[in-house]
Formats: sequence, C-alpha cells, structure tokens
Amino acid sequence: MDELKELDGILENLDEDLKNCNDINQLAKTKADYLGKKGPLANVMANMRNFSAEVKKEIGIRSNAIRKAIEEKIEEKRNNIEDALINAKLESEKIDVTLPGVKFQTGVIHPLNQIVMDLEDLYISMGYTVATGPEIETDEFCFEKLNLPKGHPARDMQDTFYINPELLLRSQTSPVQARKMLEEGGKPLKIICPGKVYRRDADDATHSHQFMQCEGLVLGHDITLADLKGALLEMARKMFGKDREIRLRPSFFPFTEPSVEVDVSCGMCHGKGCSTCKNSGWIEILGAGMVNDNVLRMNGYDPNIIQGFAFGIGIERLAMLKYNIDDIRNFYINDVRFLEQFKEVK
Repeated sequence: MDELKELDGILENLDEDLKNCNDINQLAKTKADYLGKKGPLANVMANMRNFSAEVKKEIGIRSNAIRKAIEEKIEEKRNNIEDALINAKLESEKIDVTLPGVKFQTGVIHPLNQIVMDLEDLYISMGYTVATGPEIETDEFCFEKLNLPKGHPARDMQDTFYINPELLLRSQTSPVQARKMLEEGGKPLKIICPGKVYRRDADDATHSHQFMQCEGLVLGHDITLADLKGALLEMARKMFGKDREIRLRPSFFPFTEPSVEVDVSCGMCHGKGCSTCKNSGWIEILGAGMVNDNVLRMNGYDPNIIQGFAFGIGIERLAMLKYNIDDIRNFYINDVRFLEQFKEVK
C-alpha cells in the first residue's frame, strides 16, 4: 500500500535532513516540515477516510510510532546542537588559571578618620563613650552655656559662620558636652566628642575654615588635674610612641579654670631641642583644664559635689605631627598621591 510505503520512508528522509542540520532555527523548520499540517504524516492521515477499518488501524498505529520517533530524533538533535554551542562558548571563554590575576586598586582610610578611630579606640578602652551633636548650633549652646556670654572678647578667637544672630556653624565640639551634661542632669559623665567644626580663618598651611576636633569631658567626684594629666599622657603615648612625655603650662580658656596648654616631647630630638620644636624640646598639641564652676552650674551640675576636666584636641594637628605633614590643606584636596602614602600607616 502506497501510504504504508510513504510512512516507511519518512524516518529515512528525516535522518538525511538531520545530518545537515546544525542550527536551532533550521531544526525548528525541519520539525515543522515533518510534523506540520503539510508534512508527510498529515498527507497520509488526510486519506484515512478511503480505507477500511483494519487498514485505518494499521496506518494509525504506524503513524503514531513514526510521530514519536520523529519527535525523539529531533529532540536528540536539539540537545546535540545546544551542547555543541555551549562547548564552543566555553572553549572561547576559557580561563588559564595559571595566569596572574588582575590586581584591583584598593582604597585607604583617610588619615584624619584614622586619627579619630585611634582616639575612639583608646578612650573607649578607658571607659569613655562617644557622643555626637549637630554641626548647626545655637549661640546658646556654642557660647553662652560655655561661659562665653554675648560680647565676651574670647568669642573673637572663635568667630564662625552665622546663619542668623542665634544660629551658626559650631566653632568647637563643646556644645555636645553642654547638651550631654543637661541630658545627664548632674550625674557623673565620661565622654569624647569628635566631629567637624568651622571658623572664619583664612586658609593657609596651618589654618582651615573647616577642621576637626575631638573634645573630652570627665565629671565625677574627686576628679583632679592629675586625672587629666594621666588621660592625656595615655593619649600622647598612643599617638606618638610609648617614650613620649607631656607637660602642662598655665593658660586661659573661659570654660575651664585652671586652664593649661599641653605639650608633648619632641619626637625628632627626644626633648633635647631641634628646629622642629624651636629648640625647646616640646611641641604644643592641645588645650585643657578643670571645668569652670559657671559651666557646671549652667548645665545642671553642683560644683560643690561634682567636678571634672575637659580637653580639646585638633585632629589635623595630631595628624600633621604624627605623619610629618607640613600643610593642613593636603587633607582636603583629595590628591590620590597624598592619600596613597597612608596605605601602610596604622
């Protein structure tokens, strides 16, 4: 019977067509040619009405078997084509793992941030907590609660940027201390306050209109100047080396009484005197003192019960001394060549 002969030849023809088929799109066309409405199987089935029941049964069984075989052969070919494509892609993108890898550029902690982190590590280990506050402050907290009333001549040294007569960019981080004292309501306190501050200074090698401070405040019973010296000596040795010494010189600050300037022994000459320390053997690093009784009262403390000390450290000052930097502006110009020097610095 012609229809059965035609069915027998379908798979042979398919095998020939699949040999030359190496593309997914071409394979899809081949599948449509054999299993579509105009394919050889469809032609045979279109003539089924002309046959007897027995012949229809035989042709139907044979057709189903051939359809299944066609689908299996096409699926097998599809897998072969996809595997070949994947292998070709892997071959073209293979990596020689014995070749040296690509070295990525790594960043470095900014030296000012490193100084702050070192100070925080030190003082937290000594029982302090880190306190922060707003950079836009009120005149009350920036000056008045620190024993600097309006018209006080000491304000000239801290002339800052005013938004209006009562609102300004803080000239020191001391307002954080005042706010924290009011929060504590007369309780003992032990904090450091790192952060940015602003003053109307002309930028040069040693001055900047924006810089960083880290202030400290300790309030409690029987706190003395000896406690202040001990805390600052630990800081000096942490930042500059275990062989360093400090000295305290009388000074004046409105918010402390007595007040002191703190010097550290010169690391270049080890206190013997050189050009770096102007032959004195000492380098000034910060100001400090015992908290003024007026400041205690204005911020909720009874000076007959609680006393303490405060200090203020210039972060740039420490960094310039620690890393032998001669121009404060280097910290702010974002020169990668300058920052890369600190990759190995700890």
